[in-house]
Amino acid sequence: MHLAFGDVQVEGVQGWGGAEAFAQTGDAYHAVQRTVRHTVKRTGRLACTMTTEYSGQGDPARSLALLWRTPGKGRASRKGKPELSVDLIVRAAIEVGDADGLAALSMRRVAERLGVGTMSLYTYVPGKAELIDVMLDTVYGDLYQAAPTGGWRARLESIAREQWALYHRHPWLLQVATGRPALGPNAMAKYEFELSAVEGIGLSDVEMDSVVTLVYGYVLGAARGAVEAARAPQETGMTDEQWWQTYAPFLNALVDHTRFPIASRVGTAAGQEHGAAYNPGHAFEFGLARVLDGIQTLVVSLREG
Repeated sequence: MHLAFGDVQVEGVQGWGGAEAFAQTGDAYHAVQRTVRHTVKRTGRLACTMTTEYSGQGDPARSLALLWRTPGKGRASRKGKPELSVDLIVRAAIEVGDADGLAALSMRRVAERLGVGTMSLYTYVPGKAELIDVMLDTVYGDLYQAAPTGGWRARLESIAREQWALYHRHPWLLQVATGRPALGPNAMAKYEFELSAVEGIGLSDVEMDSVVTLVYGYVLGAARGAVEAARAPQETGMTDEQWWQTYAPFLNALVDHTRFPIASRVGTAAGQEHGAAYNPGHAFEFGLARVLDGIQTLVVSLREG
């Protein structure tokens, strides 16, 4: 019994070959997470992709004032460099987040990137919480630059793909819980654009919001899995091949695959198909199609009802 993993034949692990592909929720998912944490602990390296911040934690008046300000590039200083502005500070903060994640983000780190004293930033931004609110709204402004085309399904698919790409450009977004959003102009424009994709197709206002939220939630989860998978070799110090080679002997010794014939068969097939335990791109494409199929069923049922 084996799993075909790229060019590596790992004996005795076919029952686990596709586990990551279908275990995004439930006990199997948590088992995989425990395994990853054990690997990180054993290699002495720490991966941090879990939520570390919450939007809307800053002072509401100050956050909203920053979000709804009139953008500007700042005046030129006598040395020829632009003087500090909210926009320059936010862009520098986004660069820090893109490079090292939110755990590395601080007012001091942003100041160092700009080559100024830390205290000078507080004239423009009162603190990290408000800064994160503006960072979120700023990157939302990169979404949906092209005019919408096609029917509702094509438009929702395009929205999902743009969100997917945004999370990969700015993985730190996955570290921010946005259940209490500080609604800036770009966040409002984002929501407006997304709702317009399902306007006039027979959904109630609440159903429109639910559909948009469903797509958002799906992409968020899929992107988190993809980003975590991409970061695993760097953060754990082990490639996927090394990981399998490390765990294969234990699986051989502990797992009786005759007890799990379906998992063994399907795991082998999935592992051979994808050349890995988990293929984020395939998982995203398959899941997105199913989400859109479900929405289509809802739309059709409302029309026929």
